[in-house]
Amino acid sequence: MHILGISAFYHDSASALLKDGEVVAAAQEERFTRKRHDSGFPHHAIDYCLTEAGVSLSDINHVAFYEKPFLKFERLLESYLAYAPRGLRSFRMAIPVWIREKLFQKDILTRELKKHGLFDSGKLLFTEHHQSHAASAFFCSPFQESAVLTMDGVGEWATTSVARGDGNQLQILKEIHFPHSLGLLYSAFTYYTGFKVNSGEYKLMGLAPYGQPKYAQIILDNLVDVKPDGSFHLNLEYFDYCTGLRMTSEKFHRLFGGAPRMPEQRITQRDMDLAASIQGVLESIVLKLTRSLAADVPSRNLCLAGGVALNCVANGKILRDGRFVNIWIQPAAGDAGGALGAALSAYYLYCGQPRTVEPGKDGMKGAYLGPRFEQGEVERQLRAAGASFRVLDDRELFDCCANSLVEGKALGWFQGRMEFGPRALGARSILGDARSPSMQSVLNLKVKCRESFRPFAPSILRDQLSGWFEMDADSPYMLLVADVLKSRRRPTTAEQEQLFGIEKLSVRRSEIPAVTHVDYSARIQTVHQDTNPRYHALLTAFSQRTGCPIIVNTSFNVRGEPIVCSPADAFRCFMGTEVESLAVENCFLRKEDQNPALRQSYAEAFVPD
Repeated sequence: MHILGISAFYHDSASALLKDGEVVAAAQEERFTRKRHDSGFPHHAIDYCLTEAGVSLSDINHVAFYEKPFLKFERLLESYLAYAPRGLRSFRMAIPVWIREKLFQKDILTRELKKHGLFDSGKLLFTEHHQSHAASAFFCSPFQESAVLTMDGVGEWATTSVARGDGNQLQILKEIHFPHSLGLLYSAFTYYTGFKVNSGEYKLMGLAPYGQPKYAQIILDNLVDVKPDGSFHLNLEYFDYCTGLRMTSEKFHRLFGGAPRMPEQRITQRDMDLAASIQGVLESIVLKLTRSLAADVPSRNLCLAGGVALNCVANGKILRDGRFVNIWIQPAAGDAGGALGAALSAYYLYCGQPRTVEPGKDGMKGAYLGPRFEQGEVERQLRAAGASFRVLDDRELFDCCANSLVEGKALGWFQGRMEFGPRALGARSILGDARSPSMQSVLNLKVKCRESFRPFAPSILRDQLSGWFEMDADSPYMLLVADVLKSRRRPTTAEQEQLFGIEKLSVRRSEIPAVTHVDYSARIQTVHQDTNPRYHALLTAFSQRTGCPIIVNTSFNVRGEPIVCSPADAFRCFMGTEVESLAVENCFLRKEDQNPALRQSYAEAFVPD
């Protein structure tokens, strides 16, 4: 049985394909179109999934869409009616598009799918948004039974939902409905501090440790009423997302002392304090939710999904809270993962297929579910781009790459199948030496072309984790934060303790300063030989040379671009930035070996957003 899942028309469109319940392929459309957060119909992602599975569209038993358009339209209409005459401008913009296009998504989906081959519209199924999220987490988890918590902005009506999964069954137990949304509350502060909604939330999370939670009580007193069980109610006088074209209202601006920061304005201490405050409030609400869930659902296991589940700082707090012994987070927790959840919902809940769980092993295959490129195709694309490279055997490649890292160089690493979800996990990554005190600033400013305060994640050999961090749980998807061990930290002086804001960046805080945030935390990826043997081999080679089993891992892209997909994408990013070495399968490239005229041409053409 083959089932194709689709998410589209909002942001992060994607496709995923199951064969007899196994996840065969999954990818986001943005990786192929090179348009970040592409929301269009995922033609390229669908073609990839069909090709990877070796099937045509006529072989597909069902196509599942990740939400129900009529329910979403009902929510829009009721919201506009509830707030009329406010929101007229937004109404005039949104409703014609819905009536002309989105309301009749079955017809649109059928028409677009027919471009890929023969398709019977009777095979098309629709799941609810939060069911898709919950299914993507539970049915891919290594648990036979689990509590499931989904938190995001909004789907049709639900913004937070609690479910119980058992075998091939998944039952939604409770929901909190729009306009009361934890995701939208956090996004309001994302907007107010000058970052882009639906993509800048992780910047807000990264900024939080530079500030103090001075506004947390103001938020709790004015913006959100939180009950002991974690349920919450927003004071909508402070928000404008129900009917307006912005997240926050003038009353919100007066409460916090001014208009929102413009995107390129200097980040102030107030912005840092606001970030610390809303991060603290979010963590307190999430902990109340999980504690209540632990009391209501008799399970030692917890699955998380939805955009808020990408807040790895909050996830780390849930783990350390200890109410659940085992936590599994869907790596594609946002809307892209809804495509996978829709397919899983169709397979288990609609078709009633049996589910078998392999203890200790999830169904995501390390999230390496995207395209791979054979060595011959890699060489063809690199030659076509004018690249100069050497072809090495595996041992030579790992040695050259490890030496490059030891020399303090930034290394582009392109190996195997591309990751599904927002995190680079050692398939499409830029790597660096975690011991280098300058690597964090070099990667941010000279390679990634992004804000200097942004932290980087450590990749660490799984069997070495407890010797470096205050955690001993698997974190293969870079979705848990833990502190660096005290024995690995460096003492700070009284003068250094007095530094404020971005000044804190100048302090070397541990043996691995490039991945130690200003609060001594790190967003950890544990590397396992069975899911990524080549990345594991590189880490092992680096560890043998240095005694340090940790390297910096960040996504292979620059600000404003999706993560690279093809060898040609990788070469373009390599040439347009200050990445100094590149490994694409068994091809090894050094920047100094490239044609100087070509280097200049790429550098001039490569102007990141």
